[in-house]
Amino acid sequence: MSLLVVGLSHRSAPVSVLERAALSADAQIKLLQDTVAAEPATEATVLATCNRIELYADVDKFHAGVAELSTLLARHSGVGLDELTPHLYVHYEDRAVHQLFSVACGLDSMVIGEGQILGQIKDALATSQELHTAGRLLNDLFQQALRVGKRAHSETGIDRAGQSLVTFGLEQLSSGTEVDAWARGKRALVIGAGSMSSLAAATLARAGVAEVVVANRTFDRAERLAEILNEQSERNEQGDTDVLARAVPMESVPDELTRADVAVSCTGATGLVLTAESVAAAVEGRTPRALVSGDGTGRAVPGGAGRTAAAAGVRDELPPTSVGTDENCPLDLSAVQRTAGFSVLGEAAVAGMDATELEQHAAWVDKGAGDAAGRAQRSAGSVAVDEAQAPAGYTAVLDPAAEADAIAALATAAATVGRVPERRRPEPVAEVPRPTPVLSLLDLAMPRDIDAAVHRLPGVRLVDIESLADASADVPMASDVDQVRRIVSDEVAAFGAAQRAAHITPTVVALRTMAADVVAGEIARLDGRLPGLDEKQRGEITQTVRRVVDKLLHAPTVRVKQLAAEPGGAGYADALRTLFDLDPETVAAVSRADDGKNAGNSGNAGATGSTGNSGITENAENAENRGRA
Repeated sequence: MSLLVVGLSHRSAPVSVLERAALSADAQIKLLQDTVAAEPATEATVLATCNRIELYADVDKFHAGVAELSTLLARHSGVGLDELTPHLYVHYEDRAVHQLFSVACGLDSMVIGEGQILGQIKDALATSQELHTAGRLLNDLFQQALRVGKRAHSETGIDRAGQSLVTFGLEQLSSGTEVDAWARGKRALVIGAGSMSSLAAATLARAGVAEVVVANRTFDRAERLAEILNEQSERNEQGDTDVLARAVPMESVPDELTRADVAVSCTGATGLVLTAESVAAAVEGRTPRALVSGDGTGRAVPGGAGRTAAAAGVRDELPPTSVGTDENCPLDLSAVQRTAGFSVLGEAAVAGMDATELEQHAAWVDKGAGDAAGRAQRSAGSVAVDEAQAPAGYTAVLDPAAEADAIAALATAAATVGRVPERRRPEPVAEVPRPTPVLSLLDLAMPRDIDAAVHRLPGVRLVDIESLADASADVPMASDVDQVRRIVSDEVAAFGAAQRAAHITPTVVALRTMAADVVAGEIARLDGRLPGLDEKQRGEITQTVRRVVDKLLHAPTVRVKQLAAEPGGAGYADALRTLFDLDPETVAAVSRADDGKNAGNSGNAGATGSTGNSGITENAENAENRGRA
């Protein structure tokens, strides 16, 4: 086995790179065909989801395989190799098996434990089977991955460690409120009719939304999804989800968006489905006017028609000051107060003052009616006061006589930079409140369907793949995750042992075939020497010879299979061929026959979702397991 995987995922690459590297269905087909056509690879399967692209291949040379697979990924993704390489990861042999099994169990998903990846693995295998790019190794690997994923979900509570992307995304939109309570009575728009969009529509319907509108470029698919939702609503025995579902063409999305409370988008479009302008138009008139700024972003704009009352009153709410209120104060308080954005204690208070004015101000403060402690410190010549120990209301000043050089330097700096450098605490900034969202958007597409700029629109809440990745990073790991990791480790060891044992099987079969030929030849010679033997005697002699040969070969063949299953046991097949002088072509013929048989069985399995064991991938058959993870 020389299994190699080269890929990138949300763990190795930023969303912006994943978005650009996303493979269309046609690109995946061409990637598979080019991979098996390349010299190092004999089999290939690509697993492409919204947060990962992994190319699995059976290669005869490691370094050549890595170089070729990396180049092919870059070529078909449209991202330059130099830019893509830092984000690629490579796993070989057992580590590659471990990677796929971990993915199948949901350990490597954006949301730990989600089960949608099982359907994607099944689809990836079916595609490679249809294109005849998956041979014995990858058929065995992906079928076993489906079984391992099912085992992890059935034997552990990994489902409790995370939810599907749809559920997790809706939880982010609900901001701590129960999804059912948050969604009840809302009007939902679902853009797309694929697996993930179907899952989103079904989830919203179960949560109790009043209406689900499905929009899709192929109107028939949107109609079919709406019919399914209506049928499920009618069959609901509890009667607590009386959802109305209807289909609309994509051209109706702008109008439907004006009436929607929540919208979920997951299409295969290469460009934006919802722009910031279209979303802004959809929420126009639905948010309080007082909270919308002149630039449409919700930020306070000085002098703008949409400036909030809070922002307009910032200057009026500044704390009062006594500076300039005493007699003979050199500051022009009236001029200072007309300066917007500063208190009289700020930079504007001393802006434009030259060294002489600074000295006058310092002398006035020094002679002012400050507190006794302050006067005592100043009379002692102190020019630096620890703020933590200074009395309340005390301001440290420079002594004009002792610090003439410092004052001159300060005046020079003020003349150079155009203002007086000052160390002061920042003044409080009034927060501009954002309105309660009137439109919640969930973007599950890769590349993204919704312009990321819409999150700046007042009254709009956007959750996309990138924000889901940030949020899921803080989700606590359940104890079941450790149990699943142990399952993965055990299954990886078992798969490796089985593959190594299978590697020697053609040699063992060829050995037994050779032994059977020897027996047949000797019986033929015996017939020539003893032509008078009757059928009973001849049959007894033949059976005896066969038993002798079988007993002689039994222990060695059983033991060599055991040894070959252990790590480093690949050399036993070569030893067996050398010891018994087996014809390499005979061994190769057995291997080809086995591969053809397994390919036929695997092709049937790809159509039914199992390998002769009913129920092996029944979870992958569920609609919710056929989304884009």
